[in-house]
Amino acid sequence: MLHRLATLALLALTLATPSAGAAEAFPSPIVIAHRGASGYRPEHTEAAYRLAAEQGADYIEADLVMTKDGVLVSRHENEIGLTTDVAAHPEFADRRTSRLIDGERFEGWFVEDFTLAELRTLRARERYPSQRKESAAYDGRQPVLTLAEIVAIARTEGDRRGRPVGLYIELKNPGYHAAIGLPMEAALVETLERAGLNRRDAPVIIQSFWPEALVALRKLTPVRLMFLINSVPPPDDILRANGIAAWSDVYSPEGLRYVAQFAEIVGPETELIFPRDAEGRSRPATSFVADAHDAGLQVHVWSVGAENRRLPVQFRRGDPGDPDHLDQPGDAAALVRALQSAGVDGLFTDHPDVAVAALRR
Repeated sequence: MLHRLATLALLALTLATPSAGAAEAFPSPIVIAHRGASGYRPEHTEAAYRLAAEQGADYIEADLVMTKDGVLVSRHENEIGLTTDVAAHPEFADRRTSRLIDGERFEGWFVEDFTLAELRTLRARERYPSQRKESAAYDGRQPVLTLAEIVAIARTEGDRRGRPVGLYIELKNPGYHAAIGLPMEAALVETLERAGLNRRDAPVIIQSFWPEALVALRKLTPVRLMFLINSVPPPDDILRANGIAAWSDVYSPEGLRYVAQFAEIVGPETELIFPRDAEGRSRPATSFVADAHDAGLQVHVWSVGAENRRLPVQFRRGDPGDPDHLDQPGDAAALVRALQSAGVDGLFTDHPDVAVAALRR
């Protein structure tokens, strides 16, 4: 993997704008609404995005997939059975299928099999209805949004509150989309260009788990780029295929220096900052933030949820014997402040109001 990243880094250097490797100044840390205010409203909907802006989020996140007719829309994955009411539409029953996407097998309905007009007939649903009952009460009200519509929402909300609402955009499975004839990178940049946002100082950040996508984007846009890193190692065969002795090599000091050649920001999962022990308690912070900063990278960590099930054990609240204990709110503010103390430059959260309040304190 390090050899592969080194190759990508050299390629990136030949493609980069003069300032592409420079660190940018951000308020510290910024609050990024993870799929909007997804702890309160169905993810990636207008309601979730507008609420996030009202709660003070600096950025709203839009995960992007692509329709059959080449339109970028916001869903966390291209399978939409979990997050829309497509299963209740008999006219689309024959679209249910099985598909292999980047090595994983999925079953359901897929965005790339629908035109935008067809998607418009669907309505969003809460991903975790038993856990997030408040959000589930909004099921069936909100359509699937295009990227252009999310840009417009961010702009109107920024005007309303008197300061910008930034866009944090993730390309989902860009290699898969390209292989089926739906390349995403150029379409994304075209949308930003039409909105006057394809510039270095725009409140826009593009993220991806895929270095190749970021290297390709560096040719097309001067906006800031972020490389995502999961705390869970890929399967051993993927590690071996990429020449990786250990997944930690990717975020070692050497690995982070390679990342800095094609991105300005690195996005670790929270467990890479605060690992958890066998009982689910956070251990002391690793050197990840310091190593990333030494490499010239900002650190935007993902993701903070307010429910007990999403928090380290020491931040959970209430009676563990209560059947609903894991779905009850814990002390997410304590985790936010711990991340702030660790030096992160930004954090993703499903509950922007909690993070904003904790940071203001």
